[in-house]
Amino acid sequence: MEMGCMWMRRVRTSAVASFSLLSLHPPIPSSSSLSLNPSPPRSLPLFLPNRRSASASASASASSSPPPPPPLVSAGDGCPDLGGCEGSGIAARGPKVLLKGMRYAELEKWVQSQGYRPGQALMLWKRMYGNAIWAHSAEELHGLNKDFKKMLSERAELRALSFKEIRAAADGTKKILFSLEDGLLIETVIIPCDRGRNTVCVSSQVGCAMNCQFCFTGRMGLTRHLTAAEIVDQAVFAHRLFHDEVGSITNVVFMGMGEPLHNIENVIKAADIMVHDQGLHFSPRRVTVSTSGLVPQLKRFLHESNCSVAVSLNATTDEVRNWIMPINRKYKLSVLLQTLREELRHKNNYKVLFEYVMLAGVNDSFEDAKRLIDLVQGIPCKINLISFNPHSGSKFKPTPEEKIVEFRNILAEGGCIVFLRLSRGDDQMAACGQLGKPGAREAPLLRVPPQFEMALNAAI
Repeated sequence: MEMGCMWMRRVRTSAVASFSLLSLHPPIPSSSSLSLNPSPPRSLPLFLPNRRSASASASASASSSPPPPPPLVSAGDGCPDLGGCEGSGIAARGPKVLLKGMRYAELEKWVQSQGYRPGQALMLWKRMYGNAIWAHSAEELHGLNKDFKKMLSERAELRALSFKEIRAAADGTKKILFSLEDGLLIETVIIPCDRGRNTVCVSSQVGCAMNCQFCFTGRMGLTRHLTAAEIVDQAVFAHRLFHDEVGSITNVVFMGMGEPLHNIENVIKAADIMVHDQGLHFSPRRVTVSTSGLVPQLKRFLHESNCSVAVSLNATTDEVRNWIMPINRKYKLSVLLQTLREELRHKNNYKVLFEYVMLAGVNDSFEDAKRLIDLVQGIPCKINLISFNPHSGSKFKPTPEEKIVEFRNILAEGGCIVFLRLSRGDDQMAACGQLGKPGAREAPLLRVPPQFEMALNAAI
């Protein structure tokens, strides 16, 4: 997971970074109000190294008998299957239509098909996404026609997620656990800031197929995509749960569980719903979709959406990126960066955000900093330097703070706009790269290139 509204500071060449964290201790709801009893999650299948994985896992999960354990990707392979995930979402829950999976035009058409005026659709939309209501049931749809409300209670479902619990970190970050209709679990993070900027970090998949070696979510493999409704409802829940405590949610980052552009249909749809001016009404520039570098999907997103893009770069050579981000074996650095140069020529006042997780002895040399300056030339961009958040099973270690500052200063002197972003919520496994819970079978850790074995062992 990569979060967008953490502690940040605009870089000045002579500036000295302050690594103090915001410490907030908001009240935590009582355990009785947080605890639900969702169905236990089933074993999560991993991504497979061939194109039959998605359909096979989908059909197996639908049967009454458990699927056979999927094969692990070998240490010499590791490039994710990008064939998609069968059954990426449903528009109905049983006999009821799931309303949060609809754009406004779709909702209006459905309301008319039920025999009601288009104006009723707008009133419904505002109560689902605006007017400080964020309705989750027909009973909360105050001010609507009585017959219309009765029809909705019989034929429609407003809530796509079931709230399970909140885990509050010492710095005020909150991790919300949701259960899905099929019993699977996802995690969403609320990141409050002291300047009125409050961010919700939403998940887009159950697990992730990308197998980035520094990411805990990547250990899970991919089970399925989230539907547009399941994505949107994370933002709605964020408003409902925390509006009175922290104020309005101002930013959305698609940096939770999953690779958003691997689920591009539902992500674009969810982003469209979030920025609708009669609903949640987020500014497109305050909705940021992160990607590890799926080039065709990135092109499509830049053409179809005005929302912001963050690219997880994390290396300055193909050799290193092939190892820590296997997607680079399919879309090399040169292809990814040239795509951005070409596409951003047609978008005015648009900057891509490059995210760079600092891994001690791997990608944090001063030579890396100099190469990074060259790599981003000609791309309107900002760079986030992110402190690595350790987790079980990882061999990586965070770069020392002093070296991050020196790395930052080299980039600033080279003309880059740079931010430092430190951990938020790491004591509750809510920080960047820490979401999810791998099952008994995990995605493979890839072989460490020989030249980095000593560096990993020596890193402190």
